[in-house]
Amino acid sequence: MSYEEKGAGVFLVTTVATFVGYVVVVLRRAGAGPLADAPYVSAMLWAFGVAIVGAMVLRILVEIARPSETHQVDVRDKEINRRGEYVGGLILSVGMVLPLGLTLAEVDHFWIANAIYLVFVVSTSIGAIIKIVAYRRGL
Repeated sequence: MSYEEKGAGVFLVTTVATFVGYVVVVLRRAGAGPLADAPYVSAMLWAFGVAIVGAMVLRILVEIARPSETHQVDVRDKEINRRGEYVGGLILSVGMVLPLGLTLAEVDHFWIANAIYLVFVVSTSIGAIIKIVAYRRGL
């Protein structure tokens, strides 16, 4: 497994895990009350921080456990990365219509912020999945 493929896997795991953790925290904070009244800002900021730090730490741990043969990026790595980022960017662009619509409808900030976070998670996750599949099956 190449260094870049491991990175895509680590990014996918940390992104999804922190989003799931965030959702659990917000649901617990809401309790029996309305979900939109749950305090979410600090949980969202913590989720962003944990995702960033977690990805770095997990990437280091993966490299320690199973070192890559090379850290050099070749043409195939560049093409796979380009394709994954392209698909993820398309999904992000189209997906941002949802938060825009919520904003235009003057919906509560809770729903707008969470829609943005969800679209980001979906787009980056699908981009990472595209990369992993490309590494496994080839271009």
